Amino acid sequence: MEIKDNELLRQFEIITETGLVSIEYAIQERKLFLTKFCSNNNEDDELHNAFIKSVLEIAESKKLKVVPTHAKFINFFRKNRKFQEMLPPGIKI
Repeated sequence: MEIKDNELLRQFEIITETGLVSIEYAIQERKLFLTKFCSNNNEDDELHNAFIKSVLEIAESKKLKVVPTHAKFINFFRKNRKFQEMLPPGIKI
């Protein structure tokens, strides 16, 4: 899976057979705010989870804390406790 960081549109993108899947974000004060998940009729949850994990690995390599503001990301953090350490202090999910 090749992830493109489209800085102009502030979104991470992958191309699938069914079209573009993207995660919109904002970066402020060394925090990555994950604001929207656009799946464009792609209902493959395994692909979605792999995409989110890859984006979190990118954030980890840039030493960014992650603030999930969309329900899909919040549910992902609840199911994958190992990523809890990426949350900023004071945010509990």
